[in-house]
Amino acid sequence: MTNSTPIPNPNILRWAREKAGLSQEEAARKLSLRSSKKNTNLINEFETGTNVPTQKKLVEIAKLYRRPLITFYLEKPPSEAPKGEDFRTLNGRELHADNPTLDALLRDVYVRQNIVKEALIDADVASDIQLVNSLSINDKITYGSKRILSECAISLSEFRAQKDAHDAFSYLRKRIESKGIYVLLMGNLGSHHSNIPVEVFRGFTISDNYAPFIVINDNDSKYAWSFTLLHELVHIYLGKSGISNTNSENKIEKFCNDIASDILLNEESFNSLGIHEDIELDKIINIASEKSSEMKVSASLITYRAFSKGLITHEEWQYTSRFFRDLWQANKKKAEKSLSTYYITKRHKTGNALISTVKRSVLDGVMSQTKAGKVLGVKPGNVAEMVGL
Repeated sequence: MTNSTPIPNPNILRWAREKAGLSQEEAARKLSLRSSKKNTNLINEFETGTNVPTQKKLVEIAKLYRRPLITFYLEKPPSEAPKGEDFRTLNGRELHADNPTLDALLRDVYVRQNIVKEALIDADVASDIQLVNSLSINDKITYGSKRILSECAISLSEFRAQKDAHDAFSYLRKRIESKGIYVLLMGNLGSHHSNIPVEVFRGFTISDNYAPFIVINDNDSKYAWSFTLLHELVHIYLGKSGISNTNSENKIEKFCNDIASDILLNEESFNSLGIHEDIELDKIINIASEKSSEMKVSASLITYRAFSKGLITHEEWQYTSRFFRDLWQANKKKAEKSLSTYYITKRHKTGNALISTVKRSVLDGVMSQTKAGKVLGVKPGNVAEMVGL
């Protein structure tokens, strides 16, 4: 009787390991794989076809490489998911181009977005989001900021009246999600061991007409979340999907930065701070530090506005950004651990808009528990608890 058990493709095993950014030695060590033969390991044997991993070990490999198990049985590598543009380029040079963890996060987000979009269409509740691709890079900054404030019904007085930066972000998120946009906080693959530095990415946007997604790297300061949210919202208004790190020297990034900063700290608000060209940089840093909490914006945003108005040089702005970044990181280490429960934290990262859509889709029968779990980043059995069924 012929053995019909499928055998994983050695070439795919090698491709998946390389895409995960692991050498054969690193993969073997992480998987506790060692051969009895000297100077070799089982990973090499799997990739040359001289040995076949057990099903249990293949599951472990799939988890380490962050690939679906079925991938290893394909004849050739699957086509990579679209990632939109990389707005992190500087003078045509790619920054942080290869980051396997970020690649895995982007694949995960695209899967979630596709499931949500299909559910909306299947339930016949999908509607064309009119604000997508409704701005041009040639539009004036003030025109863009006024449109966003008006169309998303954002009140700066309400924003600044919030208790803290966390609540201020939640206010903005609620207003933006009301327009049919899903906002997620994601800075890792489910564990702090896979945290992605903000230097690699601060935000990511899928500018889809039916299910636009915004992802914010929550490893950043909470004061920075609001700015990144508005920055990525401008990407949606431009119809530009992609990865951002708010690099001011990229034309599109600068446009998004300028509109976001004009919304959070307009001309009148900035002038009230008393910053002018005759003030020394140390004094500007002190003003930014003192007014950050009151304005519910990061101190770096205040100094960015000073730079955009020509009051400080680009080098001085970069210096202040590094200063405030280092200060935040030092304070972060001293911060007390959150007392939030697992589901409270999970719900906050996922956002009410996405949770509501998943709950409705499950109840309407257009989304399975398995797909719902994938969208929410939880096991299928935890979906009910997550959405409150």
